Amino acid sequence: MSLITCIVVIVLLARLGYLLFKVHFGNNRVMKKRIDPVHTAIIIGSGGHTTEMLRLLKNVNSCNYSPRLYIVASTDTTSAVKIHELERNYPYGGKVQGTKYEIVKIPRSRHVGQSYITSMFTTLYSLVFSFPLMIFRRPKLILCNGPGTCIPICVVAFIMRMLLIIETKIVFVESICRVKSLSLTGKILLIFADEILVQWPELQEIYKRTKYIGKLV
Repeated sequence: MSLITCIVVIVLLARLGYLLFKVHFGNNRVMKKRIDPVHTAIIIGSGGHTTEMLRLLKNVNSCNYSPRLYIVASTDTTSAVKIHELERNYPYGGKVQGTKYEIVKIPRSRHVGQSYITSMFTTLYSLVFSFPLMIFRRPKLILCNGPGTCIPICVVAFIMRMLLIIETKIVFVESICRVKSLSLTGKILLIFADEILVQWPELQEIYKRTKYIGKLV
């Protein structure tokens, strides 16, 4: 291994360590009052995950999170209709409409009932597919609450952040169905997401880095 390669590896490891330290121990508050709109990627799961995310979005000012990039799984045939309905009901509180949004689809990283071994390959495929999407769109905030669909997007966003391409914050909202433990997605994102929001106080007691926000449904 050449000297330059060693230096690059050391720098990347140092950057990784710094980001993980900042996420876990720094003042990394994301959900705060904003002055300028932030380009936001919203990862939609399906079924109940879609319902919970859309309920959350109804309680925020769309003007502060614009443009919006909705990301759904390629096998999801119903969420797009609900997203369009939500957008038609904007603005909030009499504010003007006209904020831009778009919907894109990515391969699902893990199907319901799929084994963990085979899901490694589908997740890898989704990860590769997500790279050009994130590089060209470059959202500064990611909101997600779905199953494994959000993992490739969030991993790519963290890698881009580590490489100083763009400073993208990741906020994960755990499903209301999770009362005693985080989902597998939540446990993975607990490692590097900026904020983990839960809907049951019991979860906050178990996972100290989470934030209790009350029930969305």
